[in-house]
Amino acid sequence: MLSHTLILEIGIAVGLVAIVGLIANKLRFSVIPFFIIIGMVLGQHAPRIGMVDLTFTESKPFIDFMGRLGVLFLLFYLGLEFSVNRLIKSGKAIVTGGTIYVLLNFTSGLLIGWLMDMPFKEMMVLCGIMTSSSTAIVAKVLTDLKRTANPETEVIMGMIMFDDLFIAMHISFLSGLILTGSSSFWTVAGTSLLALGFILAFLVLGRKLVPAIDRLLKEKTSELFILIIFALLFIVAGFSETIHVAEAIGALMAGLVLADSQYIKKIEAMVLPYKDFFGAMFFFSFGLSIDIMSLGGAVLWASIAALVTVMGNLASGYFASKFSGMKPKTSFDIGFTLSARGEFSIIMANIGKAGALLPVIQSFVVVYVLILSIVSPLLTKESRNLWKLLFGSDPNTAKPLKKLSDLENKI
Repeated sequence: MLSHTLILEIGIAVGLVAIVGLIANKLRFSVIPFFIIIGMVLGQHAPRIGMVDLTFTESKPFIDFMGRLGVLFLLFYLGLEFSVNRLIKSGKAIVTGGTIYVLLNFTSGLLIGWLMDMPFKEMMVLCGIMTSSSTAIVAKVLTDLKRTANPETEVIMGMIMFDDLFIAMHISFLSGLILTGSSSFWTVAGTSLLALGFILAFLVLGRKLVPAIDRLLKEKTSELFILIIFALLFIVAGFSETIHVAEAIGALMAGLVLADSQYIKKIEAMVLPYKDFFGAMFFFSFGLSIDIMSLGGAVLWASIAALVTVMGNLASGYFASKFSGMKPKTSFDIGFTLSARGEFSIIMANIGKAGALLPVIQSFVVVYVLILSIVSPLLTKESRNLWKLLFGSDPNTAKPLKKLSDLENKI
């Protein structure tokens, strides 16, 4: 029987998420760590105040379901904005830089997993956690710092697109490795190939259905329009789960197909509020699932992993700037910006949780994401000052001529 305070508890949860979001915006920080922290603080050790249980025991299944919807909307919206054609047109520099970025971060995951003596499945999840940059944080940082028009921003977004493509493939591999519950190599390989086949087939066949979908959407009321879009999203995501492909991949595929629709702008505008709301509840529900007292054992390794991630991303930023023909100092802009970790790292950890892997994965990702979601924007903001501090001013930069003698010498 449902508690009579259920709606009140959910209302309080949403209100608290909104309050910490306002605080984050006031401090000009990413909202993601704030959403996670408020969930942890109000999780398993929160007090009961009158009728309201701040552990949200009664409402937690509903909050968890809203978080699950958050994953679907986050990946669906990413698919709507993703363009394989644009990635191809971005050029060799982005593909090369993106490849180096993925290799360095994936190798870092292997190294940390080996040092932590993790089993193979946990190590593969850890590699995904350490390879997946946060598109949401990166986009917000670039907007807040007014760098969206900078030349290095095109490289950054191109590398993120390349990374997202890799993460989609890695999630399909993890689906076969973890979600099937099988230890047989052939079963895992078969499920992974099935996931890959599903992705490719859906992209090929789905895009041929876009004209039919557009006819279905033509001149529909906003109510029918959103119902049709949501029906497609949930059916595709739900079907993918039945064949042991992560539902998040199904949501991503649905977005990729609809990205070719002539109604793409209208779809994005309608989906955006749902993505923002349920995305916030996703981070909050993740925080609720974490026992804050269990994080101590993961602090050291997560801190080392965060440092390794920043150093590896600086290296990938160096190669990306070199191949793009940009100045070396842009490597700091690229590397620090790409170091942000957030939604996709948590999605990877949740796959591990669904597969009943070691709980250290959950503790690790909390500390790791909190560190990099806070430190990365700060380092990005100060990237040029840090470059100047370490390497001095760019000798090719023209200095202002203030004296008459300077002007005469220049002539």
